Amino acid sequence: MTEFKTTSTDTWTPTHAFALAAVSLLFGICGGWMIRRATASPAPSAPQAVEAQVPAAASSSVPPSPLGPSLPSPAELKKAVDSEAAPLIEKLKSAPTDTALLTQLGNLYYDAKQYPQAIDYYERSLKLQPADTSVRTDLGTAYWYNGDADAAIAQFNRALSYDPTKADTLFNLGIVEWQGKKNGKDAVAAWQKLLEANPAYSNREQVQQLIAQAQGK
Repeated sequence: MTEFKTTSTDTWTPTHAFALAAVSLLFGICGGWMIRRATASPAPSAPQAVEAQVPAAASSSVPPSPLGPSLPSPAELKKAVDSEAAPLIEKLKSAPTDTALLTQLGNLYYDAKQYPQAIDYYERSLKLQPADTSVRTDLGTAYWYNGDADAAIAQFNRALSYDPTKADTLFNLGIVEWQGKKNGKDAVAAWQKLLEANPAYSNREQVQQLIAQAQGK
């Protein structure tokens, strides 16, 4: 399957870019079509193009190129991401209530698929700004990728209590209801509400295809 990525690369360092590229190659795209759009950190105004899935086993079937370095191990990748996060964590010591910084750290760990750490930083940010529906949607998505569909749905529903027609939240809620809870009826209801409330939604055709799949058409 595929995943939308919307994190801005404007402030990335080479270490961050290396880490995210490596994790994509190592692990591929997991869990389904999901949108992450935390507006508390810099982000483009619209989702980027859909990324093609890279099978997780692909990296083991292709020998390393003799002309370039081999892919890093998961341990090396984690070390790179932790190194990228270190100066931000240091800043946080003197500004523990900086929600933008907390969200930036959450995004960094999310992009590196270090979901427990991402969850921690998103939750800390939301304790200070509970009505931030973008960060709450990201938290729900991190819970989903971390294997907790119920917690994901709870966060999506709470985000919708603040903004009932938020397109990204409704999209992700439908995915988790369908894939995580095997509840096609509620998935279709979320997606239909998305389309009704957001007639100019840029990925309308994709949502219609998902509705047809969930309905078994």
